[in-house]
Amino acid sequence: MGKSKKWVSVLICSLLVLALAACNASEPKTNENNGKSSTPEPVTEGNDEELKPEAGAKLVIWEAPEQQDYMQKVGKAFEEKYGVPVTVEVVAGGDQGSRLSTDGPSKTAADVLTLPHDQIGLAVKAGLLLPNDVFEEETKAANLETAVVASSFDNVLYGYPKSVETYAMFYNKDLFPEAPKTWEEIVTFANTYNDPAKNKYAIMWEFVGYYTYPFIGSYGGYMFGDNNTNGADIGLNKGDVVEGFEYLRTLKKIVPMNAGDITYDVKTQLFKEGKLALNIDGPWSVAAFKDSVNFGVAPLPKFPNGNDSVSFSGVKSYYVNSYTAYPIAARLFASFASSKENQLLNYELTGAIPTNKEAGEDPLIKEDPITSGFFQQFSHSVPMSSVPGVDLVWEALKATFVALWDDPSLDIKTTLDNMVKTIEDGLKAK
Repeated sequence: MGKSKKWVSVLICSLLVLALAACNASEPKTNENNGKSSTPEPVTEGNDEELKPEAGAKLVIWEAPEQQDYMQKVGKAFEEKYGVPVTVEVVAGGDQGSRLSTDGPSKTAADVLTLPHDQIGLAVKAGLLLPNDVFEEETKAANLETAVVASSFDNVLYGYPKSVETYAMFYNKDLFPEAPKTWEEIVTFANTYNDPAKNKYAIMWEFVGYYTYPFIGSYGGYMFGDNNTNGADIGLNKGDVVEGFEYLRTLKKIVPMNAGDITYDVKTQLFKEGKLALNIDGPWSVAAFKDSVNFGVAPLPKFPNGNDSVSFSGVKSYYVNSYTAYPIAARLFASFASSKENQLLNYELTGAIPTNKEAGEDPLIKEDPITSGFFQQFSHSVPMSSVPGVDLVWEALKATFVALWDDPSLDIKTTLDNMVKTIEDGLKAK
């Protein structure tokens, strides 16, 4: 108990020092590194120069194997700027959250780590993360709102957003010189292109809640209230969702297959063969098509109600371990590593799509026909939920989409209401 109180006292004193430093801050320097060199180097200047790390500070950073080259460069640049030694340890992305839960309290965890946004709820409740308080305003101003919301819990910002992923629309450029912008355009194209006997189709997506959510989100529905954080408020049958499902059913004339027959493998092979014109998928599939299809990536099509297609998204951010011995240095590093310039460096080295708004406008992103499509769609996305028991929702959504697609005799409203009741009962039993 004595050690805990002592640590809290040190942190409070540190924050007071930060506040005084901020009051006397001068104008930040402008960074001139545009990240366009063939051998990119990490940024060594930023707007946080007035803050000073603790004397004798040294940091350990956890990073996934595929991010090692990038993080080694950033760590070296940070050490050159602040004089703080940085050690990068390889920890798989999926293991960092669980490692923090055990290694954090024993003070053997990294000072800064990366988490996907749907893991932060449990980490915050366990007291494992420090809020992004010192850099809160600039983080909010610099990054897309969806990324900021995803990196927050109970309206408190914890993360320093670094990269995003969502799905979008792959289009065959030999069939579509320009990507269609609306569902109406796709239906018109399908009326002359489709030929089921030759396995030729205009568009496909998997009938699971993740990919079919736009027919809910674009019609005023939602998974959970309060930005997908309130498990007591289920909105899958609210707004004009019935209308969304009615429109979904009209599309069976251009995708004349049962839902279970539209698998990842089926649509991937058809797209490779040039028989599928449009394929709704994520950045993880880019490599599968690079050597076989002349394709681009564009935002999902607008609906007849005029709304953009609302997809689900995931956000990865840096987080500061609440047990760090160097809370100022760790905050500085998380902010430094997530800057616009270092997000562009991460993109150049690993292909990670930035969350920073200015980075999204950079020629590196904007002139890339693949990355720009995902980035644009991300701005029309909502973060996946981290509410305990969300797995029940995924299961129920898939069953509902499949049932309403395959069986046109089912009443949409009744089916949706029954689905929500099933989810509510399941969450109560958790």
